[in-house]
Amino acid sequence: MSALNPLPDTALPRVAVPRVIDMHGHCGAPDAEALLDGRPERLAEFQAQAAGTGAASMAHNRAVMLPAAGARMASLDKRLADLDLMGIDLQVVSPSPHLYAYWADPALANDLVAATNAAVAALVARAPERLAGMGMVAMQHPDLAADQIRQARATGLKGIEISASVGARELSDPDFDPVWHAAEETGLPVFIHPLGTSLGSRLSSFYLSNTIGQPLETTIALSSLIISGVLDRFPGLKLIGAHGGGYLPAYIGRLDHTWRVRPEARQCRERPSDYLSRIWVDTVVFDPEQLRSLVARMGAGRILFGTDYPFDMADCRPDTLAEALPAHDRAAIMGGNAEALFSL
Repeated sequence: MSALNPLPDTALPRVAVPRVIDMHGHCGAPDAEALLDGRPERLAEFQAQAAGTGAASMAHNRAVMLPAAGARMASLDKRLADLDLMGIDLQVVSPSPHLYAYWADPALANDLVAATNAAVAALVARAPERLAGMGMVAMQHPDLAADQIRQARATGLKGIEISASVGARELSDPDFDPVWHAAEETGLPVFIHPLGTSLGSRLSSFYLSNTIGQPLETTIALSSLIISGVLDRFPGLKLIGAHGGGYLPAYIGRLDHTWRVRPEARQCRERPSDYLSRIWVDTVVFDPEQLRSLVARMGAGRILFGTDYPFDMADCRPDTLAEALPAHDRAAIMGGNAEALFSL
C-alpha cells in the first residue's frame, strides 16, 4: 500500500465475521459514457467541476487517480482480485457519480439510465456470488425517475444512487415526492452520494472540494430531508448517507436547537436527532475515534461498511476498521446490516 494507492499490496488479515459486505463501491458504464460524449452540456458540466476542483487537483486526477480507478472499473478480474486482497466477500456496486447528468432531457435521460443500469446488471451477472448492484435514476424528471426505480427493482438491482441535489433544487423539494413514493413502495434503499460541491472556487485548493465539499453536500441533503418532513410523509423510505452521513451526526444538536426555537425550522414532527435512527450511513470517515462516535450517535444497526472503491479517497482496510469497533458490533457493521438492508 503506497502513499498514492489506498489498496493493499498483499492480502489483509480476514475479519472474523460471517460475511464482509462493502456497500460503497463504484463501476463504470461505457455505453452510457458514449451517450454523453461530445455534448455541450457535458462540457459545461466538466468546466464547472474543474473550476471548483482547482488546477492542481484536476491535473493529479487526470494523471494518476482517474487512470488507476478507470482501469479497476473496467476489469472484473482486477476487481475480484482486489476484493480478495481486502478480505471482502461481497461488494454492492453503484455507478460512478459523474454519470448523473441531471441536465439531460427526458429522452437522453431515459437512454442514459437504461445504459447505466444495464451495465451494472451485466457486471453483477458475471459474478453474482461476489457482487450486487445499485442503479441510477433521472432525478431531474421525477415521474420518469419513479418509473426507473420500479424498473430497477424488476431487474434485480438492490438500490438506487442519487446526488445530494439536482441542479439548484434540494432533495426536500416537493417535486421529488414521486421518487420517494416509488422508493418506499419498492423498498429499494436510496444511496445519497454527492458529485463535487456547490461551493465552487471557495474549495478549489488542496482538494477541499472533496475533503470538505462532498460531506457538506450530504449534510445539507440529509438535513433538508429530515427537517422538511419528507421522512414523516414517507416513513418507509430507506436513506443512506455517503461518507459517514457528512457532518450531520456530529452536529445534530444544533439542528435540534434550531427546531426548538425557530418556527420556520419546525416542519418535521420530531426532533431532527430522532430521525438518525431511521437513516443509514457508511463507515468512510478514516478515523477510529470518529467511527466510534458515529456508532454511539447513530447506533450500530445504522452503520454500513463501505470502501469507496476504486478511488483514492477510499478506505480499503476492513481489518483495521473492524478493530476500531466494539466486538459485539462488528458482524452487523461489517456485513449484517447491509445484508438485511439490501436483501442480499
